[in-house]
Amino acid sequence: MQTHIPTTPFGRRTMSLGMMASQARSKAMPDGAQVEKWKVFQSIREAKELIGATDRSLTVLNALLSFHHHDELAGDGKLIVWPSNEALKARSNGMPATTLRRHLAVLVDCGLVIRRDSPNGKRFARKGRGGEIEQAYGFDLSPIVTRAQEFRDMAEAIRAEKKAFRVARERLTLLRRDIVKLIETGIEEGVPGNWGRVQQAYQAIVGRLPRSAPKQLIDDICVDLHGLYTEILEVLESFTKTQNMDANESHSGRHIQNSKPDSISESEVGSGKENEAGSSAAETDNVRSLPKRDLPLGIVLEACPSLRELAQGGDIRHWRDFLATAELARPMLAISPSAWSDAREVMGEQHAAITLAAIYQRAAQINSPGGYLRGLTERARAGKFSTWPMIMALLNAGLKAQNSSETSAGPAKVPDDDSPRLQVSDSLLKSLQKPRR
Repeated sequence: MQTHIPTTPFGRRTMSLGMMASQARSKAMPDGAQVEKWKVFQSIREAKELIGATDRSLTVLNALLSFHHHDELAGDGKLIVWPSNEALKARSNGMPATTLRRHLAVLVDCGLVIRRDSPNGKRFARKGRGGEIEQAYGFDLSPIVTRAQEFRDMAEAIRAEKKAFRVARERLTLLRRDIVKLIETGIEEGVPGNWGRVQQAYQAIVGRLPRSAPKQLIDDICVDLHGLYTEILEVLESFTKTQNMDANESHSGRHIQNSKPDSISESEVGSGKENEAGSSAAETDNVRSLPKRDLPLGIVLEACPSLRELAQGGDIRHWRDFLATAELARPMLAISPSAWSDAREVMGEQHAAITLAAIYQRAAQINSPGGYLRGLTERARAGKFSTWPMIMALLNAGLKAQNSSETSAGPAKVPDDDSPRLQVSDSLLKSLQKPRR
């Protein structure tokens, strides 16, 4: 018995070249083609934007696939399903009839199914004597088999695009975080540079970013941000290398007894001929062997005379005057409030002020007072720092400079009784300069 496979829709529905192309592709199905319908449906769902389908139309497609009683769709099998509108509505979550018809048309236009309408537009199947289906009218699912690989490729492209967009946004977030924190570090550590201009440049770049940005715009902004990030990083790394070179020179000087008498570092207390690996224990022992009493204010002022210039009235009579003057010196050294607060918490307010006065006395020889203070704070936290060696080193350097100037100028004059001079005992200086064991 010959049957005719219809190609045009029933009633007033019009035929289109797209429908003809879809039917032609289904005829070109390879022999033995077979796919798992739910895996292909997953690919269709992921690539719905490229295909042109909607969420509601995919709900209808899911219902149509459920009427095919096997998990595999085979090219040599029966791929036409003929559910009634009532059955489709039940499996489409109660979708209204008008909405159902609209989304069935979407599936046809997207080339996901083909209409095989009967002469009267009804959906049904005719069986032969053996019970086998001879002719069926309804929706042909063969395009899903024919285009299965196409749908998989579309889904893979969508996944790759989403991943690239996610990576671009991650890169943007990381660049923004790094730039903001590096700028803050440069300002807090007093690194030379026009940080105001850098902040303006950063704001100008991120100001081009809308609330919902496409991937191409994010990539362009990331390129500009990476250039700014590289510039900031080079400045900070160059400054860090300079600081490390200065620190290494000072660090190696601890093995030479009194080789740098004008240094303000606590490492000036000699460690004998011990190697670098054992210096930490030696320095800790030296700190523990120092005098336990507080430094007299007179000795501190003798070692750090520059601080008097900042004092109100040019005179410091009490420790409260000294602490107030140290507060004035802190911003002049570009020491951040956080570094100063940390130093006072670890060392105590008085010893932190003494340390700051010593740094102010040698400000011309210290590249980064803020970083230097942080380093001393960490050493104090580990019990390896005391203000005694720092002040004695400055005092010793001042005495040697004075003796040198007096030798070149001639015999020293005896001071008048009205101008008292602070005298530091030689035994105290010697006890601080000799190696500790």
